[in-house]
Amino acid sequence: MLKQLLARKTDFSDADDANGPTLRRTLGPIGLTALGIGAVIGGGIFVITGQAAADHAGPAVILSFLLAAICSTFTALCYAEFATLIPVSGSAYSYAYATLGELVAWFIGWNLVLEYGVSASAVAVSWTGYFLSLLDHIGHTFSMDLSLPAALTNAPLAFTADHQLIATGALFNLPAVVLVLLLTWLCYVGIRESSLANAAMVVLKVGLIALVIVVGWRYVDPSNWHPFIPESQGHYKYGWGGVLRGAAMVFFAYIGFEATSVAAQESRNPQRDLPIGILASLAICTVLYIAMAAVMTGLSSYTLLGTNEPVVTALQGHPALGWLRWLVEVGAMLGLASVVLVMIIAQPRIFMIMGRDGMLPKVFTRIHPRYRTPHLNTLITGAGIALLAAIFPLDVLGDLVSMGTLIAFMAVCAGVWILRHTRPELPRTFRVPWAPLICSLGILSCAALLATMAWYNWGLMVLWTVIGLVIYFGYGRRHSHLHQQEMARNGV
Repeated sequence: MLKQLLARKTDFSDADDANGPTLRRTLGPIGLTALGIGAVIGGGIFVITGQAAADHAGPAVILSFLLAAICSTFTALCYAEFATLIPVSGSAYSYAYATLGELVAWFIGWNLVLEYGVSASAVAVSWTGYFLSLLDHIGHTFSMDLSLPAALTNAPLAFTADHQLIATGALFNLPAVVLVLLLTWLCYVGIRESSLANAAMVVLKVGLIALVIVVGWRYVDPSNWHPFIPESQGHYKYGWGGVLRGAAMVFFAYIGFEATSVAAQESRNPQRDLPIGILASLAICTVLYIAMAAVMTGLSSYTLLGTNEPVVTALQGHPALGWLRWLVEVGAMLGLASVVLVMIIAQPRIFMIMGRDGMLPKVFTRIHPRYRTPHLNTLITGAGIALLAAIFPLDVLGDLVSMGTLIAFMAVCAGVWILRHTRPELPRTFRVPWAPLICSLGILSCAALLATMAWYNWGLMVLWTVIGLVIYFGYGRRHSHLHQQEMARNGV
């Protein structure tokens, strides 16, 4: 049994289904880079930045972003090498299957559900905050009451300050659900249409962020940066402990670069274009994140930024920048929507590869004959994301996503190192420089960020893992193609 659990997949020639329609290869390096930026720039820059500054790092949230970027860079290099070796849509799941065995691959694939599905829910919840702010702004401008009932704009569940789960009295988050369902329809009809919509939103939101940085810099008050690292108040609040906890929190902002690798089977030249898309999107987003964090904490005291729309909060103290509020609200909504869009693109493709390995039912492998998309997966993913966004608050979803992603990243870093030893003859069009050092630093930096997570986050993670293992041993292992091949060889 142990041998089967550690069985590795070495043949990925079945990535395209020869018995039916295949995914359409339409993405080049620009499209893949835009996909990465679309997934990265969203909830991190428009929401998590303020919460990390107010609750943990203070102005040193700038350092938190830098630490998270360094950790992500180690991992991105490993992803880039794997993307040239195994250019299929399974991302970290496929990489783990080739190096660490079936059980670990399932565990990573199950965590990718957190990374894509749950993160999309978290970002959709963030989108609601800016949507309500825009309605309020329009209402005040034109003397109209556009407010929505609180019961339809909040999560029915929330954690108290002492981490007790309580009912809020709300019904569900209606704006988040509507957003997810609309984007699910767009992903259903095609990757080209989804990619074009994402590219348009990326151009608009990057332009807006650049405008806020350039214009806002003139109004920065350097006194807001002092003390740069506020005195520690214990429990990862301020001090260097707070900076590290802030890095773990804003790590949520960087996870999207991996979504580029999920589009491998829709890339025209994945061996060449995937490393470009992964590394270029990460570099661009890191510069924008650090600059935006500096401007936000320079415009306003970090203690005021723990709101659902911290960019708007930072601007409110400067009447001369009032005209930017409209742009920020609209731009934030577009930016957050593009993240949800990319995650809805990515998750069904993970399910598709797992289904083709026999780890999930065959329904997950179907591709629409006209739209050439994993249409049933997309509907299942959209419904799940909408349900989570409807009932859970942002703080619960965000940390859980970061944990699942950090674990997946550790597996990818370990996988590159292992494959260098077990399959050194494989052609690598991109190679991680100083692989032993980079892979080790990637694993250690991810582990350091995981160590800052609260006990209740670990409890949720254990529960999530148990559910995944029940599904694996109840269905995945018995239907795994590798398991069936082994039984056939043994005459069972």
